[in-house]
Amino acid sequence: MRKLLILLVLVAVAVVAWLYLPMDKILEQAEALRERGFQGALLIGLFYAAATVLMIPGSLITLAIGALYGPWIGLAIVSPASVLGATLALLLGRGLFRNSIESKMAARPKFQALAGAMEQQGLKILTLVRLSPVFPFTLVNYAFGLTRVKLRDYVLGSFLGMLPGTLMYVYLGSTVGDVAELVSGGAPDAGTGGQVMRWVGLAVTVFLTVWITRIARRALADAAPAVVAQEG
Repeated sequence: MRKLLILLVLVAVAVVAWLYLPMDKILEQAEALRERGFQGALLIGLFYAAATVLMIPGSLITLAIGALYGPWIGLAIVSPASVLGATLALLLGRGLFRNSIESKMAARPKFQALAGAMEQQGLKILTLVRLSPVFPFTLVNYAFGLTRVKLRDYVLGSFLGMLPGTLMYVYLGSTVGDVAELVSGGAPDAGTGGQVMRWVGLAVTVFLTVWITRIARRALADAAPAVVAQEG
């Protein structure tokens, strides 16, 4: 329910932005970037990775990329970009910012429990944490630098664990334009089979993501109970 409420809030914010911001100018710039093909997609991906390193929440950026490129190309952009940004944050957490991160996480016993669990089952625990986040995403990227997780496991676990949520947000973003047009009195392709399939696809994606998250949460509770104790 909490994830569903967050989704509804994000949709509301995106629709209000669509209706009240100078979207014509914004879309012109976005379209110009998209018309640059692979180069434009690469620039957007690098921007996303940089935002992750700078601890800027990526939800709205992911929605925007989904609206611009659609769910599948959007996924192909956001997924590797988010993993790249998270990996750079890990490396910074192990090096330049290690002392600062250690001081922040020292008073968090749940993270200490997480680090201990990852000593034995690094890839499994990391993937479950990504699927069912119990720490803020932008912070935990740096905090994982304090653990002994292998870089290979970190990249693979981050990719697998973030994939369902990434797909949900880019898919949701791809429908934002339709929602905004409906709110403003438009009727974008109503009644067509493609439109119906699009909304069915979104509903299925949201359902599966929430379902996978709940399963991952239970699995994480079994593998590392101290990590999810008193959560939610």
